[in-house]
Amino acid sequence: MPRRAPPDRPAADDAPLAERLRPRSLDEVIGQSHLLGPGKPLRVAFESGRPHSMIFWGPPGVGKTTLARLMADAFDAQFIAISAVLGGVKEIREAVSAAQLARERGRRTILFVDEVHRFNKAQQDAFLPHVESGLFTFIGATTENPSFEVNGALLSRARVYVLEPLSTDELATLFERAVAREAQRRAEIGFDAAARERLVGWADGDARRLLNAIEIVADAARSAGRDTVDGAFLEDALSQNLRRFDKGGEAFYDQISALHKAVRGSDPDASLYWLARMIDGGADPRYLARRIVRMANEDIGLADPRALALALDAAEVYERLGSPEGELALAQAVVYLACAAKSNAVYVAWNRARAFVQQHGSAPVPMHLRNAPTRLMKGLGYGKGYRYAHDEAGGYAAGERYFPDGVEPARFYEPVERGLETKIREKLAWLRARDAGADEKESRG
Repeated sequence: MPRRAPPDRPAADDAPLAERLRPRSLDEVIGQSHLLGPGKPLRVAFESGRPHSMIFWGPPGVGKTTLARLMADAFDAQFIAISAVLGGVKEIREAVSAAQLARERGRRTILFVDEVHRFNKAQQDAFLPHVESGLFTFIGATTENPSFEVNGALLSRARVYVLEPLSTDELATLFERAVAREAQRRAEIGFDAAARERLVGWADGDARRLLNAIEIVADAARSAGRDTVDGAFLEDALSQNLRRFDKGGEAFYDQISALHKAVRGSDPDASLYWLARMIDGGADPRYLARRIVRMANEDIGLADPRALALALDAAEVYERLGSPEGELALAQAVVYLACAAKSNAVYVAWNRARAFVQQHGSAPVPMHLRNAPTRLMKGLGYGKGYRYAHDEAGGYAAGERYFPDGVEPARFYEPVERGLETKIREKLAWLRARDAGADEKESRG
């Protein structure tokens, strides 16, 4: 059955710290001031008296579930939560039935779907008629870009609010609140400045991550008969989570840099080592998958175009299988990338092109390159003189210009003599020779 929230009341003393500190009002929420400050859009929505369907898009631990619960409290609505990871059409039907019963009693329903991007199109479509009829107010939560992961029909009926990671100052405020709450329940545990800074940095904008860590460390300190936590004790208490890996400090970035450079340096063994180190230390494999895709683009490029396809496939496999099975696909991609021919020619060319565009501004498109779908445009000379490459010898219009008039053609892309780019280099040299011959012929004519 979908999970219906009980009436709002303080969490039990034995509940996790994150639950005991869950805000009971908007004023208790830390962060998201761009949405919740006076006159800001989400606060206005709370105060309007008219709930609307919405999607909260943001990283983990920034308050998506909390805000949905507070919305239900603000409108005295029945709160039904569904996890798209665990639920399906059956849970949706049960939620619809519960919402219909609530409506018969004159009560609104807010249906909260966590990780809504994990529902397929059919499951997302199942919400539409009930959102349109007003049976319930739909609130979705997602860590992925809803433009790509949520059906257009559902997206058009919901307002998207982008939630941001908590800042260092906001996490520090939460830290003080959490330590004070822990002291009310048990013997007070102090944290020195180094431990406090390290925990706040390790949380990396994630409130739930910070609260869980505080609770683990505080319990470990009490068990050890300590009343103060310093940096050394913190390292031991969270050894499985912080092992050689501090997401808030330099170690995290040093390790991803080492992985990237091992791949670029064509060392598959070192690449596997750094991949295993990061996964063992708690890095999000989805983040690693994104970085592997970047490596395929940045350091291999057209020297071996298969690398990008394999990296994308590995990311998809991980999404389908999760850990630990999906990690093997990431390892396979890393080994392939490390062994592949290397080229950063497209990466360099793209940066050159962007700088060139910024320098030269918005020059108009030459008349011969403009599209002419109407008689008026043709009469104005659009497309006049364009040479259709397929009608030219070798499928190439030698000497044709594609840069704007008055902008001297630039050469951004210089393929390397490795992998497929060796062939591309030869092809471009042949085409440029034909251009030179055409220019020479035109100058003689």
